[in-house]
Amino acid sequence: MYDIFESLAPRYDRANARISLGLEKGWKRMMVKRVLAENSGGEDILDVCCGTGDIAIALARGNPAFDVTGIDFSPAMLAQAREKGAGITNLHWVQGDVMDLPFKDESFDVVCISFGLRNTPDYRRVLREMRRILRPGGKVYCLDSFVPDNPAILPAYRLYFRHMMPVLGGGRKYRKQYTWLCQSTEQFPRRRELMKQFVRAGFTQVQSRSRMLGACVLIEGTKA
Repeated sequence: MYDIFESLAPRYDRANARISLGLEKGWKRMMVKRVLAENSGGEDILDVCCGTGDIAIALARGNPAFDVTGIDFSPAMLAQAREKGAGITNLHWVQGDVMDLPFKDESFDVVCISFGLRNTPDYRRVLREMRRILRPGGKVYCLDSFVPDNPAILPAYRLYFRHMMPVLGGGRKYRKQYTWLCQSTEQFPRRRELMKQFVRAGFTQVQSRSRMLGACVLIEGTKA
């Protein structure tokens, strides 16, 4: 998996725009708007699996009173993030393992993760780690791709994700990498099951918001 993201980093943003048919930016704005609306400033925010930094950068720019940290395991992804976020003073980058976050207990007020949880080796452990580093009353926001719940659209969904998306995203050279990313979505728990996992990890007030007939879902939870 490390090699996949290292190889994709320079083309990652452009490919995501293509495979989401231009919708990805709107989905990310949904998360950013929720965080901005529910936090007034002064919060310490962690963006887990930050990739090329879209969420962390948008939050840091959206409220200069936030202190935002992005963490990812891929040096190539972080290089893209640093370049895009150059000059933003309330923004920091850390290379690290999201299954063993290098932060003390109760270090952050908000934790975000977008299109990353499904690509981790053990998402239950990542949920526990995110809860560990949250302060009491802190919130987690998880945006990710899901197999839609509506069976009527599954044939079209699978046709696109299994056969068209890898070509749009990777072309001939990187088609295998995007086939793997498609498989990670299909192997990911459905929305309702993942919400149960949030509860089992110790989050309360777990709720979700969906887009594109459930193909993209934002799950939120609170640390009691």
